[in-house]
Amino acid sequence: MSGQDVISTAELQVRKPGKDEPELYGFGEVRPEELFAAAPWRTFRWYLGQAHYSGTYWSATEASHVIYESRLELSRVLYADFDPRVTRIIAQPFHMTAHVDGAKRRHIPDYLLLTDSGPVVVDVKPAHKLSDDKVAFCFAWSRAVIEARGWRYEVWSEPPVAQLENIRFLAGYRRGWLFDSEILAALDRADLDGGTLAEAFSAVP
Repeated sequence: MSGQDVISTAELQVRKPGKDEPELYGFGEVRPEELFAAAPWRTFRWYLGQAHYSGTYWSATEASHVIYESRLELSRVLYADFDPRVTRIIAQPFHMTAHVDGAKRRHIPDYLLLTDSGPVVVDVKPAHKLSDDKVAFCFAWSRAVIEARGWRYEVWSEPPVAQLENIRFLAGYRRGWLFDSEILAALDRADLDGGTLAEAFSAVP
C-alpha cells in the first residue's frame, strides 16, 4: 500500500462552526487553513460509568478550550500546548475516507497541529493496543495518505510519567495576562538560560 495509490481517492469531510452540513474536500487539494477552521467532528456527553474520561482543556496556544476523550489524549494536548513550535491545536479535525485494498476505509484523527515545520496529524492510542491488527492497519493507511501529502503523521502513546507531571504543573502558569510584559522582556534580555532563580531575581529589579 502506497500513499500515492490511495491519496487520489482520499477525501475529507470538515465541520465548520455554525454550519449544519460538513464540507467535502479532496485530501490532495484541501488547504490547511480550511482544516484549522474546523470544529470537532464528534461531540460527547458525560454519563455515569462511562469508560473514557472526556473533557475540555483551556489551551494557552489556542486561547480557547480544546476537547479530549481520554486522559491519554489530554496528555498529548498538554505536550502540544507546552511546545513553542506548535501554533494551533485542533481536535478531531476531519473525517477521512480512502479506498484501500478494495474497500472504503474511514478514520477520524485525534488532533491536527500546526507547527513551524508544517501540519502534523496525531492519533492517540495506548501502547498495548498498537499491536492490534485493526489498529495497525488503520494507522498504516492513514500514515500513507497523510505523508503522501507531505505532512507529518504521529502515533502518540504514554509519555514518561515524571515529564508529564512537570508539564502538567507548568501548564498552570501559562496565563499571559498574569505577568507583566516589561518584566518578561527584561528576563529575556538577561540571558538566564541554565541559570538559578537567585540569578533571575537579581537580574531584574
